[in-house]
Amino acid sequence: MKIVYHKGLTQKSWFSKSIFEQMANVGAEIGRTINWRKKDKEYSRLALERGLELLDLTIADPKNTIRLKELLRLREILVDYFIYDNIYKTSDEFLNNYFYNFNYAARVNR
Repeated sequence: MKIVYHKGLTQKSWFSKSIFEQMANVGAEIGRTINWRKKDKEYSRLALERGLELLDLTIADPKNTIRLKELLRLREILVDYFIYDNIYKTSDEFLNNYFYNFNYAARVNR
């Protein structure tokens, strides 16, 4: 996988992070996507692309194969919510709450 936005990031360094750290980082980008959506569409789009890049790396991580179904569904939900018709009826609040749990777990498990 070619890393486009996170130039200094390698698969090896990403794979060394726990699932909690990986998802907290994805969540940070999705939080930026949400925050910029009403202020600057281009910044919001770029944050989404960075978030999807990190999520794709998380999906590619061999230790996460047991979570593959959830990770792929999350990617589908994010693309549906931010790009398409939001058929899953996702909300900003849902996404913030979902990713908050990973942020909390990443801090506790350091």
